[in-house]
Amino acid sequence: MRQRPIGTATRGTTNPNRLRRMDRWITAVHGPALRRSDDPVAVDLGYGAAPWTAVELLRRLRTAEPRTTVVGIEIDPDRVAAAKPYEREGLAFVHGGFEIPLDARPTLIRAANVLRQYDEDEVAAVWARLCARLAPGGLLVEGTCDEIGRRHVWVALGPEGPRTVTFATRLASLERPSDLAERLPKALIHRNVPGEPVHAFLRDLDRAWATAAPYASLGARQRWIAAVRAVSADWPLTDDVRRWRQGEVTVRWSALRPGTDVS
Repeated sequence: MRQRPIGTATRGTTNPNRLRRMDRWITAVHGPALRRSDDPVAVDLGYGAAPWTAVELLRRLRTAEPRTTVVGIEIDPDRVAAAKPYEREGLAFVHGGFEIPLDARPTLIRAANVLRQYDEDEVAAVWARLCARLAPGGLLVEGTCDEIGRRHVWVALGPEGPRTVTFATRLASLERPSDLAERLPKALIHRNVPGEPVHAFLRDLDRAWATAAPYASLGARQRWIAAVRAVSADWPLTDDVRRWRQGEVTVRWSALRPGTDVS
């Protein structure tokens, strides 16, 4: 007897190109793991009321590894039925939830805008369940973005647990880096208060952004690069200017983990 899907349906809100920032990062950072895999399978978990994000994920991942296949998983059977006409070679849609009802262990699970409706104390168990389904060397990317993908924050996790937090934004629309706080994933959004490390990081990035104001005459990208370079003196960043130019900055999870002493 087939297991009942684990989880609850999301609102289903989705838009074409909404997850482009996350996909761009995954392709750049996780592309080598896809190429090393004997069977590179990626999951778009909770893709929503329309299949656009799964279709786009396949196209983008295949620029890194043409053998990649994508499976969209939705807990709402009507959404699965609506997506079926979009199936093609390398792209399938199945009914399921956090149990990930696949025979193969995926090299990638992407869960965007899925956990915001859950309580903070439920996140760790969901992460553990999903990470347990990953193939060796696999990656879970879980995060939140706005409706058109201008601001996005995600956590990257391996089978062992969380590794990094990435902040990504359309720089031309950014007033200050802490504007990204409203898109923090569930594990962090309620921790953006004084005394918590994610609050301290965004505070420091805001200060560096303000100090870098003279670079604005050269464009928002140069201002962002200068600000991120400044905070790299005090925070353990895992990326470099090649990613900063994309409006990104990635920090080790250990530095932003809730409850970490920032005194």
